[in-house]
Amino acid sequence: MSNCKTIAICNQKGGVGKTTTTVHLGIGLAMQGKKVLLVDADPQGDLTTCLGWQDTDELPITLADKLLSVIQDKRDDPASGILHHAEGVDLIPSNLELSALEMSLVTAMSREAALKDYLQQVKDGYDYCLIDCMPSLGMITLNALTAADSVIIPVQAQYLPAKGMTQLLDTVSMVRRHTNPDLKIDGILLTLVDNRTNLAKSTVEALRSNFGSVIRIYRTAIPIAVKAAEVSAKGKSIYAYEPNSSVSRAYADFTKEVLADGKKERLHAVHEISR
Repeated sequence: MSNCKTIAICNQKGGVGKTTTTVHLGIGLAMQGKKVLLVDADPQGDLTTCLGWQDTDELPITLADKLLSVIQDKRDDPASGILHHAEGVDLIPSNLELSALEMSLVTAMSREAALKDYLQQVKDGYDYCLIDCMPSLGMITLNALTAADSVIIPVQAQYLPAKGMTQLLDTVSMVRRHTNPDLKIDGILLTLVDNRTNLAKSTVEALRSNFGSVIRIYRTAIPIAVKAAEVSAKGKSIYAYEPNSSVSRAYADFTKEVLADGKKERLHAVHEISR
């Protein structure tokens, strides 16, 4: 049984900070001594680009190739094509080929489990595997939720997506019923928070009243900042680009919350085994 925890960073609304969160939680965990694998599960390849591989079309091996090998039952080297970033994380990259593969998955056997089957071949060497999901609830995202132990939901603090949140929770419930009964929601992460407005405060209050009884909302909120937007074109994290920024400190605090959760889960598992 693998000790690697797989987390899907998921919200079907675009522009809420999924990729930024995947990068900075991943590198934050690596800075704390954890071995981390990042998975770009979006055909747009934003995670791949953010980490410095700008020309995604030129990548020889991507997630699409890995999933195709699973579908066709090929015996390829599962570790081939995994990229290594200077800040200590590994990456399974993606490009537009993943969009074409999504169509192939529709008719494949065990179509929701292709990503899970692939990750089981490579994740033993890691402590955490983070999947950056695309902004939709299609077949690739269903694969991510089937492969994951848990979900973190970034939510933009300037906009309360109550309808979208309900839709995502319905999808998580469907995945639990059909393909992954143990899937948990770790929590909601508020992103792009503008502390100069009352809107962020009212968003938090509305989220707590609507969902706070069923989903945890992380104590840390990620502030909006120009530097955070700049960093996505630099191929490095905010920790390396602007280590003393408010965003850098916030993601470091968020990483500690995620690590504390992992520690509690391990203690609980040990307790259950010893009973």
